[in-house]
Amino acid sequence: MTNQQTTFKNFGTDAIHAGQKPDPHSGALITPISMSSTFAQKSPGKLYPGAYEYSRTSNPTRKALEDCLAALEGAKYGLMFSSGLGATATMLHTLKAGDHVVACDDMYGGTQRYFRTIAAKFGIEFTFVDTTDLEAYEKAFVENKTKLVWIETPTNPTLKLTDIEGACKIAHKFNARVVVDNTFMSPYFQRPLALGADIVVHSCTKYIGGHSDSVMGTLLTSNDEIYNELKYLQNSVGMIPSPFDSFLILRSLKTLHVRMQRHEENAKTIAAFLEKHDKVEKVIYPGLESHPHHELAKKQMKGFGGMITFFVKGGLDEARTFLENVKVFALAESLGGVESLVEHPAIMTHASVPKDVREKLNISDTLIRLSVGIENIEDLLGDLENALSKM
Repeated sequence: MTNQQTTFKNFGTDAIHAGQKPDPHSGALITPISMSSTFAQKSPGKLYPGAYEYSRTSNPTRKALEDCLAALEGAKYGLMFSSGLGATATMLHTLKAGDHVVACDDMYGGTQRYFRTIAAKFGIEFTFVDTTDLEAYEKAFVENKTKLVWIETPTNPTLKLTDIEGACKIAHKFNARVVVDNTFMSPYFQRPLALGADIVVHSCTKYIGGHSDSVMGTLLTSNDEIYNELKYLQNSVGMIPSPFDSFLILRSLKTLHVRMQRHEENAKTIAAFLEKHDKVEKVIYPGLESHPHHELAKKQMKGFGGMITFFVKGGLDEARTFLENVKVFALAESLGGVESLVEHPAIMTHASVPKDVREKLNISDTLIRLSVGIENIEDLLGDLENALSKM
């Protein structure tokens, strides 16, 4: 079922209104939480106007969220899943044994773990390559065998950027579909479908949810054939979110544009602060001119986001000292919430990535990842300065 809702000229208006009309029976302005698992039929096979029959197949609250998120990403269709990895696993169900996937070498640890230790057992072959190098990337394709490309941009955790438009043109020469994980940017700052991607995936747990209170994923596309495949799998595999979680994410979308502006504003200030600090070896943030892909960021992104990676001087002991002394930043996995988070990728989010791969990607003991929240910037800067001073 396609997104039939009216969309508006500006992102913020879509975030608040797309996919959501007043309830036709009560006039309720906010989309109700439809907890019903099943729906009555007028006659066998003759459904009521909403065309709902069973909530695994479709649910009114989930459908409103799917339509709203599709509008924000500039997609024709949206499909929600129980987690980002649930969306990823469903996408991989479109492949069969012997199919080949070209994937970026630096990505979320959970995605790498799923590809390397689970999907590979079913005969799907993977080549991990630095997709920022389009020449090396093109060489990774296997004629008549490469069916899918998986790109994160910016990557997690080293914030490398891939030229989405260039990567898609190469993939389409081989008739391969391109999935772009847009979790770090959200549709507010980047729209991969407009740059040639076939599918966009998000962990909605992160910026889209934004409040660290729900776990969900999504796949978005404007391709009818891909949508029909994924809709069949969503129903058949069944990794769907609850109506209540769908309500929470739909609520969160209403402030996405406002939150992303503040995330970026704070991140820019913090990146500049860290770059000048004598306890910091290096700062990686797309909004800094020192970032190797800064010009590409300005070309394909509307903004630079709220994620920062930096290296402290010293070793693991110094990194631990810093992490144990933050007070406003919470030492926790995940990202994209209104509250600021800090983590140690090598020990936490990317511990499942093989050690030799981590070393190759420079995910070292001194690498620290910040998810900059929307608190007062003075409190965030003071917290970082205090923790750094303890090293």
